[in-house]
Amino acid sequence: MSGHSKWATIKRKKAATDAKRGAVFTRIIKEITVAARLSGGDPDTNPRLRMAISQAKSANMPQSNVERAVKKGTGDLPGVRYEALTYEGYGPGGAAIMLDVLTDNKKRSVADIRHMMTKYGGNLGESGSVAWQFENRGALTLPSSGVAEDDLFDVAVEYGAEEIDDEDGQYVISVPAEKAYELREALIDRGLPEATVEVGLEPINTVTVVGQAAQQLLKLLEDLEEHDDIEKVSSNFDISQEDMEAYTA
Repeated sequence: MSGHSKWATIKRKKAATDAKRGAVFTRIIKEITVAARLSGGDPDTNPRLRMAISQAKSANMPQSNVERAVKKGTGDLPGVRYEALTYEGYGPGGAAIMLDVLTDNKKRSVADIRHMMTKYGGNLGESGSVAWQFENRGALTLPSSGVAEDDLFDVAVEYGAEEIDDEDGQYVISVPAEKAYELREALIDRGLPEATVEVGLEPINTVTVVGQAAQQLLKLLEDLEEHDDIEKVSSNFDISQEDMEAYTA
């Protein structure tokens, strides 16, 4: 599997720890606030806000938190003004890394990111240095129990799905970003379980990273994930099952 799916698996295994620290709620609230500020507080006409609210529901965030974040974004309540930024660079083993950042202090964020990249043998690059190695895709995740993959694929292929992975009791469907929410509604209409949706970057090609470089890369990605200002981490690495198990053990 590519870096996208392997890193998604690693993140799920660490999800409980993240939740205890409150990192999940913090990130979702920031995303809701920014989405509402940029395109309004109506999720029916704001796909980014709709996605963020869907993530909030999946994380069991109280509705009052969601409503408050929306109002802060629309200006109905006072709040911190966040700036959306993208940073690019290379990690150990030559893996490309893309970072989606929401911050109220750009200087702090870039200094922290540069420090982490350098610490693990990576480097922060110029804008456009690695972006060409990724494409914007949608990923839908739903339970695989009781759902036949053939039935799922029959629906998904109509919306441009190219692959369906079965990972840890969940199906992960990759589709063009603009079709992700349409497919989600189509699955519900067919009586299939409601899927969670994430839109982000997937690598066009992958770079194989092995041994110590693989372990250093995974440590770097974990540190980046845990930073409060970083919303999403994307990378194009490919590692062996042995290296991944050594890291998650």
